[in-house]
Amino acid sequence: MAETLGPLRVPDVEAVQVAAALKPIWGTETGSRTRGRLETVFHFAIARNWRPAGTNPAMASVLKHLLPKPPRKEPQHYPAMPHQDVPAFITLLRTRDGMTARALQFQIFTASRTGEVLWATWEEINLKAGRWTIPAHRMKMKEPHMVPLTAPVVELLEALPRNGPYVFQNEKGKPFSNQVLIMLMRRAGYGQFVPHGFRSSFRDWAAEVAKADRQTAEAALAHRIASGTEAAYLRSKLFDARKGLMSEWAQYCLAVEKPGANHCFGLAAAS
Repeated sequence: MAETLGPLRVPDVEAVQVAAALKPIWGTETGSRTRGRLETVFHFAIARNWRPAGTNPAMASVLKHLLPKPPRKEPQHYPAMPHQDVPAFITLLRTRDGMTARALQFQIFTASRTGEVLWATWEEINLKAGRWTIPAHRMKMKEPHMVPLTAPVVELLEALPRNGPYVFQNEKGKPFSNQVLIMLMRRAGYGQFVPHGFRSSFRDWAAEVAKADRQTAEAALAHRIASGTEAAYLRSKLFDARKGLMSEWAQYCLAVEKPGANHCFGLAAAS
């Protein structure tokens, strides 16, 4: 990159030269970060009148015409607990004290992403309406998402202390890291799975047991099922359907464990 852009004066750099410099690393995280930094540098130069206004050669809207489209990332698959084992795991969690066990129960019941749960605030929770509204800036798809709160979830939340803005916070008043939930699962003897995998557990259950229609199940996971106005309409229209589905999921998760199931209840008292 230095060989391409280094000899040039700031006002002389053109988009084609920035594209040439980025091409060897394009399609990588490093390439994306480098482009962003270059864009910031040229914005600074424009603010200082070292380049004419509106001539930032590192803007994504310009470079997309000069660089190949980055390859799509392969979806990351998280090790997921079979849905048949979730009721026993919930039973285990309900024997444990501590905020992390409550957070993991909440994640399982709502089929939410780990970050959405750990950064949840009381301001987002409406217990009376049975609704958790996650703002767009905290969502992967950058669209607000309303999560139905079933009776077991409301009961769980009502029992929590309100010592700060976050629903699940550590002794310093900060959100827990996702590693804390991972370690909880390891200590309980379920280290082959990860918290995020419960979304797949829910999705498999929705298809195999609940026989839910695809649109409702995908909406429950905040997956994009449409765009723009149609997406907003469907989110609203499907809320009641999702609420029913999540209630069924909660009942399934709280089902009495079958006798003789092989689960690691001996670790239930671990912190």
